[in-house]
Amino acid sequence: MKTITIRAKEWFDKANGNSYFSARIYADDKHIATLPYQYGYGEHYADMANEWLADNNYISSLKGPNGSLNPLWRYCETHGIHLETFKQDRCLKRELDKDAYSVFSLNLAV
Repeated sequence: MKTITIRAKEWFDKANGNSYFSARIYADDKHIATLPYQYGYGEHYADMANEWLADNNYISSLKGPNGSLNPLWRYCETHGIHLETFKQDRCLKRELDKDAYSVFSLNLAV
């Protein structure tokens, strides 16, 4: 793998003061997963993508002393992988992906 790209959309719920996001993960420009609509703000989408990539054996990120995964940027830097992250702020709630799916699991269903 030479490139990991994460494209996120964020919606802010003004009534309750919470932020939510969904994100799509690409490996070498191939869409591999969608992270569903979930609570989180800032760079949380990158942390969730890191967790998904490790859980699905795309990366072998080691856990730190407190049990958390090392940051995705550090893994990519160490392994010579170009990391691109994009977050579109101020999206409408309906613009966020509601369901998680993997391109691979969709292909198996066909």
